[in-house]
Amino acid sequence: MADIETRSGNAAKSGGGGVRGTTTIADGVVATIASIAIRETEGVHSVGKGASKALGAVTSRVSGSSGAGRAVKVEVGEKQTAIDVDVEVEYGVAIHELADRIRGQVVEAVESMTGLEVVEVNINVFDVHIPDDDDDDEEGSGGRVQ
Repeated sequence: MADIETRSGNAAKSGGGGVRGTTTIADGVVATIASIAIRETEGVHSVGKGASKALGAVTSRVSGSSGAGRAVKVEVGEKQTAIDVDVEVEYGVAIHELADRIRGQVVEAVESMTGLEVVEVNINVFDVHIPDDDDDDEEGSGGRVQ
């Protein structure tokens, strides 16, 4: 968790400049912000793999949350954070360019919302999503099993 000292704008202007308290940002908050930024990046099919992906999908449908804590791993220090994520990409997307876009989105979202410096975003592309062509086969046009 990150503890960030918060200064009051009025105190700074009046010369007091004293610390008025701390703000604590939980790891899960950073993970959620990163997950949303990743999911909003065009070319990403899904975030997380296996059980974490399925649980995240169910959680997001039931509660409206992103299930980010399971799909995005973060380390949060006092002033910095590092983020690891597993993604499945859409077929045909230039993966190296997508990775750059993901990093940019995550850094922008996390840094602007938390004030933490993102020191790294590690991306593991674990699969490529290929659109289903099975819909045509199900209509009786030569499938092996009917």
